Amino acid sequence: MSDDVKLAEAFREAYQRLKTETAKVIVGQDHVVEGVLNAIFCNGHALLVGVPGLAKTLLVKTVAQALHLSFNRIQFTPDLMPGDITGTEILDGERNFRFERGPVFANIVLADEINRTSPKTQAALLEAMQERNVTVAGKMHQLPRPFFVLATQNPIEQEGTYPLPEAQLDRFMFNINLGYPTFEQELDVIRNTTSDRHVEVSPVLNEREIVEYQQLVRRVPVTDHVLEYAVKLVSSTRPGTTLAHPQVKEWLSFGAGPRAGQYLVLGAKCHALVRGKFAPDIEDVKAVAADVLRHRIVRNYRAEAEGISADEIVSRLL
Repeated sequence: MSDDVKLAEAFREAYQRLKTETAKVIVGQDHVVEGVLNAIFCNGHALLVGVPGLAKTLLVKTVAQALHLSFNRIQFTPDLMPGDITGTEILDGERNFRFERGPVFANIVLADEINRTSPKTQAALLEAMQERNVTVAGKMHQLPRPFFVLATQNPIEQEGTYPLPEAQLDRFMFNINLGYPTFEQELDVIRNTTSDRHVEVSPVLNEREIVEYQQLVRRVPVTDHVLEYAVKLVSSTRPGTTLAHPQVKEWLSFGAGPRAGQYLVLGAKCHALVRGKFAPDIEDVKAVAADVLRHRIVRNYRAEAEGISADEIVSRLL
């Protein structure tokens, strides 16, 4: 127990250093940075949704540098094939088949504009995200540890895009919305990016330490009433069930599955550790609820017609 307390203190210090290093490049976006880091330390994946120019790609690259992890960027386009992600078998000079690894073989994989490619290619990421391995020509290949997929999506340009299937959306621990910067933040962005300023991001953690902190998050104890709150919150999103919220029956076609409850608890554990607590409370569950639930609830026609967003529904449930 005393070792875990020391490890928790070291984790909190390293987390703050990570935020400091990231802030050298990324102005503002504190909620987004915390969401990405929390997903990583919970061994999950994150989907970043925002209009162009909000530094989604730069954020992921900066986090990879601060974590001292290998990083690959995949630009998703309509002609991208599954083999372009996972890799393929090639015939070498000795007439033997050799597996040529694709860009998915990295600690952090940035799936840029993930909704621009076909469902067949999107599905190539499913096994990697869930099982941490890929299968090519009947052979299984392990991905490096740790492994995270951080995907970006543009919500306003829908022409030539393929909406992500619910099964793939469910693999993302968090769906993080990026908003516009404030006036002062945008001033800093313009000032920094139109000068000859050069910033070096210093590595804070290594692979072994990240895995150790992931295991620490798993060991954080949770009281029964917090677990019950998380399960009741997820159950309240499901129309047609006894625990469904009255307005959910009016606005939702489908609610969140059991994976939402798992990610609520894991996210609450990490959120609590970062704030110096050794066990999460209900406020920690509430803090991660929107990012966990907004992509797992399916609005019906009435909600869309009335302009009721997923975030508003989650807010009313809380």
